[in-house]
Amino acid sequence: MKEIIKIAWRNLWRNRRRTIITASSIFFSIFFAILMRSFQLGTYDHMIRQSIESYSGYLQVQNTEFKEDPTLDNTVDITPEELSAIKSDPNVKVAVPRIETFSLASTGTLSKGVMVAAISPEVEKSMTNPEHNLVHYIFSEKAIDTLRKNKEIPKEITDRVSKLKDQPFTNKNFMAEELELNDDDSLLINIISSICSIKADYLSENDSGLLVSYRLSQYLKVSVGDSIVLMGQGYQGMSAAGIFPVRGIIKVPSPDLDNKLIYMTLSNAEDYLSAYGKLTSIAINLKNTDEMIATQERISAIFDNQSEIVVKNWEEISPVLKQQIEGDSNGGILFIVILYVIIFFGIFGTVQMMISERKREFGVMISLGMKKGRLALIIIMEMIFLGSLGIFSGMVASIPFIVYGHIHPIRITGELAKMYIDMGFDPVMPMLLFESYFFIQALVVFLMVLAATVLPVRSILKINIIKALHG
Repeated sequence: MKEIIKIAWRNLWRNRRRTIITASSIFFSIFFAILMRSFQLGTYDHMIRQSIESYSGYLQVQNTEFKEDPTLDNTVDITPEELSAIKSDPNVKVAVPRIETFSLASTGTLSKGVMVAAISPEVEKSMTNPEHNLVHYIFSEKAIDTLRKNKEIPKEITDRVSKLKDQPFTNKNFMAEELELNDDDSLLINIISSICSIKADYLSENDSGLLVSYRLSQYLKVSVGDSIVLMGQGYQGMSAAGIFPVRGIIKVPSPDLDNKLIYMTLSNAEDYLSAYGKLTSIAINLKNTDEMIATQERISAIFDNQSEIVVKNWEEISPVLKQQIEGDSNGGILFIVILYVIIFFGIFGTVQMMISERKREFGVMISLGMKKGRLALIIIMEMIFLGSLGIFSGMVASIPFIVYGHIHPIRITGELAKMYIDMGFDPVMPMLLFESYFFIQALVVFLMVLAATVLPVRSILKINIIKALHG
């Protein structure tokens, strides 16, 4: 065997050009297969993280009837000891208590059904972090008129601003990026930000105010400092009504939530809903999502003696999102299968070309006493070397692209971006860092290399020495 390995290795470098061509076909096969799968899985991972981690969490502790009948009558009583036990689980990243209900929000002649989420402001920072999404700049009609009258601002900049009318920004950098301004335009950025800035305050623990999602604030025509009337049904049929000041406007990534979400503090909600000591859910984010089911079982064990409490994972909470991602994933798998077919025939064609060029060589070796089986083993070993060389170099070459694509994801524009936004996702395509897919692609391509040697080896075993010697 040692002699076969030595001969196979030397055969590779007798014709460097042929070896480089064959290895290159394998190199590009694994390179593009890894990058494509990284894009697919990275996009799905981003969708899940944005939709799940940004609000509902991977797990939720709730009443068994709450999903079918999300009213305050289906709340849960969680003791401090039980909440502490949840937080102490080794895979729990954060556990956030909430009260969620629906109310009618009204300002003047305008009204709309809204979702009220009662939170602990400081604890919620580690989950959805509403403070990070506070809107600090809006290109309102009044702000645009003021900018047009300012002679220090070029007309081309005001034209860009006009196209972004009513667009909210959470920080100055995002605003400058949309206006295509860089660090050299710091004076312009400061002037524009000072004119377009709005006051924004986060909630304190005992605050009586509200945070209102941006699209809802546009519909109700409210800004910071205005008041909203909320009316609804409290705990056990109690009437709920109150007037609440708006402390800030927040931009929620999900369009659906951005149209209806209002945040208030838990203490404020208890008074408003007469739901003292009650919770509708505890949202949980995990350190390792691969252990979600095992974590779900451990947390469920905490409430074994309480039949009215259930722990649900995100797939049970958001089945539509799961189906959406599965449907997209199936399309992605079909696409990658097509890519594999193309890759296989590319490798197969290259191997066939290499074997055809060496028929005379094989005829000479067999006529000098080389057994056909031994020659076939040498060819298989050559392909293993070629496959390993192409796969390893392709994997190494893909690493910087994956890292860069993960840190600086591709931003989608145009109609496709609008489609992503309408579905509730950021129009970006990040690449997934190194997980099992990285090695699975290498294994699949390696198996294709071995499969591509089957016909060539078969032709060697059935070779006609006379025809081979005549070339």
